[in-house]
Amino acid sequence: MAINPKKHEMPTQEPQVRSHNFDEVALGYTEEIAIAEAQRCLNCKNQPCVKGCPVNINIPDFIAKIKDGDFEGAYGVISKSSSLSAVCGRVCPQETQCESKCTLGIKFEPVGIGRLERFVADWHNENAAEAPGKPQSNGHKIAVVGSGPSGLTCAGDLAKKGYKVTVFEALHTAGGVLVYGIPEFRLPKSIVAKEVDTLKALGVDIEPNVVIGKTLTVDELFDMGYEAVFVGSGAGLPNFMGIPGESLKGVYSANEFLTRSNLMKSYLKNPETPIMKGGKVAVVGGGNVAMDAARTALRLGAEKVYIVYRRSMEELPARKEEVEHAIEEGIEFRLLNNPIEILGYDNPDDKFDPKNGFVTGMKCIKMELGEPDEKGRRRPIPVEGSEFVLSVDTVIISIGTSPNPLIKNTTEGLEVNSRGGIIVNEDGLTSREAVYAGGDAVTGAATVISAMGAGKMAAIAIDEYLSSK
Repeated sequence: MAINPKKHEMPTQEPQVRSHNFDEVALGYTEEIAIAEAQRCLNCKNQPCVKGCPVNINIPDFIAKIKDGDFEGAYGVISKSSSLSAVCGRVCPQETQCESKCTLGIKFEPVGIGRLERFVADWHNENAAEAPGKPQSNGHKIAVVGSGPSGLTCAGDLAKKGYKVTVFEALHTAGGVLVYGIPEFRLPKSIVAKEVDTLKALGVDIEPNVVIGKTLTVDELFDMGYEAVFVGSGAGLPNFMGIPGESLKGVYSANEFLTRSNLMKSYLKNPETPIMKGGKVAVVGGGNVAMDAARTALRLGAEKVYIVYRRSMEELPARKEEVEHAIEEGIEFRLLNNPIEILGYDNPDDKFDPKNGFVTGMKCIKMELGEPDEKGRRRPIPVEGSEFVLSVDTVIISIGTSPNPLIKNTTEGLEVNSRGGIIVNEDGLTSREAVYAGGDAVTGAATVISAMGAGKMAAIAIDEYLSSK
């Protein structure tokens, strides 16, 4: 049978419909489409796709199960390596990881590995009758700081080995960046809640509203009887540009804007959490978070949304699929533009004018690309005399985040690098004995799957450490 050169399309909501709701954009494969896509897999002996997966899922094996119609068997293969398959199938950049290594992709489009992973996880969540069994306790207690992808992965892997794991979460809902940072239309909260419930069934305790470094310190966790601590507190400290006008009303970090919408439900008709709705919105940045913020602003009623990015489309770091969805929804990309000032309303005749201090526009300068920088991307250079003003009511800054210094400042002997990331060795061990770390708290903002890989690696190291004591 001839191989289909293209991966099967993902069914989606129509752009003109989805741009006005927060329902999930991608609708998922049917059983028939999933089996047809699985049949494109060559089942390579050397399994290059596995090497491209940060958590080393046995991809050919789970796809072979799909071919046979054994969807629960496929889930069993995936769950040996991943505790968050329904999440990864939706938000991981497979095109630069497992799918980039796919042999079929040399000549044709690679197998839709991420779409198949999502299908399997969704099928399991809809059809599995039994919760996973709780492993027999080994008598050891572990504390995990943060319930994002790194922390949840570490907690799940240790719980499967019989450890009593408690996850301490600063916010009121478990999930970390999965619930506060990724919009409902890309990752429904019910999916994350289901994954968290699976961990609870394994015996993991979730303690919300506990800020480690404030409510409790790392040292106090050891005093409470925990024998090791994993820090997966993420990178929730937003970066700003340092340009005039960033303190005006209507300027948000993407972190704040998405948290208000996603977790604090300001997308509701009469929300308790305020957020700017409507008007013209500029999102500064070109990553996945910028796409999420722009598409959220559109769904909140913005009449016009701009992505302002200082390089060209070729250098844009966001996933290709997210960029395509944004363009389909009518978001305008202002490429090779860089903000130099945010402008605000000021009525000199009436200091009590309610419009005073609100954003009215953003002054930008045009850029051109020069020689590649140390990362290989062409360096943007300002074009002299090309300044112009973009008329907007809201500005969302999405140029990255850094780890919060709270844990570092309250944990004696914990070393960090110049960017605030916790310094670890190859096993995730920090400069403090029995304190491990991983994910964005170490690397700064990165991908969900890389954070999961760090959590998995640390779980192995913690198990080895306590087993040797």
